[in-house]
Amino acid sequence: MPGNYSARCEPGLVIPVWTPVDNLELIDIVLRGSVYFFLLMYLFIGVSIVSDRFMAAIEVITSKEKELVVRRQGREPQIVVVRVWNETVANLTLMALGSSAPEILLSIIEIWAKNFQAGELGPGTIVGSAAYNLFVIISLCVFVIPEGETRKIKHLRVFFVTATWSIFAYVWLYIILAVSSPGVLEVWEGILTFSFFPATVLTAYVADQRLLIYKYLHKGYRMNKRGVIVQGEAADSGRGTELEIKTRNNGISCEDIDSDSPEAREFEQTRRDYIQTLRELRKQHPTLSLEQLEVMAHEEVLGKGPKSRAFYRVQATRKMVGAGNLSRKISERAQSDLSEVKAELQRAEAESIDIDAVNAMRVFFDPCHYTVMENVGSFEVGVTRAGGDLCQGCTVDYCTEDGSAEAGSDYVSTSGTLIFAPGETRKTIQLSVIDDELFEEDEHFYVRLNNCSQPATLSSPSLATVMILDDDHSGIFGFPERDVEIVESVGQYSLRVVRYSGARGRVTIPYHTEEGTAKPGKQYVDLTGAITFEDNQTEKFITLTIIEEDSYEKDALFYVELGEPQLQGVTADAEMAVIAKHKPPEGRTDEEKITLLGRPRLGEVSRAQVRIKESKEFKNTVDKLVQRANASILLGTSSWKEQFTEALTVSGDGRGDNENSDGSPSQAASPSTMDYFMHSLTIFWKFLFAFIPPTDIAGGYLCFVTSIVGIGLVTAIIGDVASYFGCTLGIKDSVTAVVFVALGTSIPDTFASKVAACQDKYADASVGNVTGSNAVNVFLGIGIAWSIAAIYHACHGRSFEVQPGNLAFSVTLFCTEACFVIIVLLLRRAKNIGGELGGPLVPKYLTSIFLFSLWIFYLVMSTMEAYGVISGF
Repeated sequence: MPGNYSARCEPGLVIPVWTPVDNLELIDIVLRGSVYFFLLMYLFIGVSIVSDRFMAAIEVITSKEKELVVRRQGREPQIVVVRVWNETVANLTLMALGSSAPEILLSIIEIWAKNFQAGELGPGTIVGSAAYNLFVIISLCVFVIPEGETRKIKHLRVFFVTATWSIFAYVWLYIILAVSSPGVLEVWEGILTFSFFPATVLTAYVADQRLLIYKYLHKGYRMNKRGVIVQGEAADSGRGTELEIKTRNNGISCEDIDSDSPEAREFEQTRRDYIQTLRELRKQHPTLSLEQLEVMAHEEVLGKGPKSRAFYRVQATRKMVGAGNLSRKISERAQSDLSEVKAELQRAEAESIDIDAVNAMRVFFDPCHYTVMENVGSFEVGVTRAGGDLCQGCTVDYCTEDGSAEAGSDYVSTSGTLIFAPGETRKTIQLSVIDDELFEEDEHFYVRLNNCSQPATLSSPSLATVMILDDDHSGIFGFPERDVEIVESVGQYSLRVVRYSGARGRVTIPYHTEEGTAKPGKQYVDLTGAITFEDNQTEKFITLTIIEEDSYEKDALFYVELGEPQLQGVTADAEMAVIAKHKPPEGRTDEEKITLLGRPRLGEVSRAQVRIKESKEFKNTVDKLVQRANASILLGTSSWKEQFTEALTVSGDGRGDNENSDGSPSQAASPSTMDYFMHSLTIFWKFLFAFIPPTDIAGGYLCFVTSIVGIGLVTAIIGDVASYFGCTLGIKDSVTAVVFVALGTSIPDTFASKVAACQDKYADASVGNVTGSNAVNVFLGIGIAWSIAAIYHACHGRSFEVQPGNLAFSVTLFCTEACFVIIVLLLRRAKNIGGELGGPLVPKYLTSIFLFSLWIFYLVMSTMEAYGVISGF
């Protein structure tokens, strides 16, 4: 019965119609329908792949950064990298455009293809996509949260605004279809529809920034979990701080901000999270070096930290087409980040050296401080020449100068000239010390350089100090400084104990540690012991063991205290000291008084305060890695070679579960059979869209423009094929749009929201963005398309006719069900559930089933109305 299955298809915009179109047999209809269906599915994959290039460009554009100097009371200023784009604005503009580009362009292209007449495919796809996003995607996100966990929307004010706009968008669509001017769309209606798009962005930004309520309050800054600082309300509105913009050498603007608010403490929490990750990894892999652990910690921060909508969208598509899930890129990025940070710190240290001073010929003492015993006799003081042209000779004069030591009684005065021959870099000055048998305090004198001949110049230090230690009595013992500061990464630290004003005899000094804010066994190893100074020995060391915790801005104290020194053995001085000690002061002779002064005793500093600070290198590394904890850069590409390599390479999905022999995680898992199959199936699209310019060119804007052109071309083909598919099988365009096209264009967003729901701490990326995207679909997709058509017809003296029909019914049904969804989500914030997503098992299942059933009901009712089973408008 051939005539019963005939089909009539109108020619499309890009693809010619499959002829003949009349009096088709059933087998022809089935064959053509199957070909169109599989071609449509293949085109959906293609538009997803080119959309990923588009999303990567958007991510690079919205990831532009600047630097802020955070002023912290009592601490060093902290330089952090922040996003230039406001997160809310980025999500509602470019991010929403990226995820909805196929639907929006399909609506615009359909107007062009139908000679500026209204079609059903484009608007139907927009409404159908909105229904799928709101009902199915949120239903899935509620369901996939692990049992016992919940996810709440963090920016609730923004969600309220976008949810209101998303419902209003479809209410407004019904108004202009069936109320304002039934059957006719006027120019002002189209333009007003488009103008609601910037209004949505503006009101959401106002809600995010609290501009209407808090416009007179100071706006501080807070850092989110990606390491990105966003503007927020300061804790203390009364102490506003002006932002002073500076210009750095690299051209990045730098602002000074005072950060003492709860938002600033979130920045501290971000760093603590990184440190905690590092500690856990150290426990799991105790044999790995700190550098390996830093790479693993940074990789975990990049992999588990919250990411943008674009990241999840690209990751979902790459997993679907056998291109991996970016785990390899995350691993490579972690390694390169750490290497760059280490190199940057080394460069900064090298640049701190005065290059001009290094290049000039300099003459100076090396070293500049000498400590000698009184009985040393003669000794040498070194003078060094460095820098410049050492092939030339030079001379320098020297002379001794009195300090507390006097020439003639304590040392031999001397002066002269040192002659540096060509190529000679070091000379010595011979000095002599006069020994006597009287106890004396430690004394010193100086040696000065002057009259240096050209081309050399005198450089600091040009004055050397010589300390003469008396060797006639036992000496005074103590620490050279009261406060000692060490970094926790030192491991073991040698604490110096010195002996002065005498060095005769063997003396033992007991010592012990005392806890302060640092606790023994946690930050340091408790010690009790003794050190022994041999005859004429002037310094010893107490070895302290510091336990490394890898903490950020650590500041802990403990103490080391010396006991009374004990002279070992019996000497004449010791016997005289014992006798003199029992005499009254007025009865002691001068010799006995000097002897008492020369007995071993503690000096002024017998108790040292040891302060454990964080490792400066570790602190700087943490700072810079936290600044780089933004996975968005992983989406960008730097060259066509990189793009074609990725296009032609199949990658595994996920990381291996095994570990290497050193305990570190294994590399990415090998590709599966499905990965190879999907790669083979999609290699045409991958190779084709690898020709799109890399995101590193022109800041991503060239990739942005080229990608949207590619999306437009593929979408135009989708429009033709979808129309042919529907007319071949006798399916109306409105039903094809709602059931097939809307579903095909929304699959990548489904997987993206699922991953975002599981990985993010909050529900904003998975749920909050759905409402904003739905509003943008109408305001851009229908607003632009219908405005163009209305203006075109107005210019030709005609009206742009749009029959309400099935679209008005679908819009009304969607708005009603959308209100139920918003109410359900708000009710789920009650304490017994705790959030929009997840929660207890029974409420979670009931919510998912209810939301999914709303979508099924929407499809059934829309289809029945389209075929006249039920009456619409």
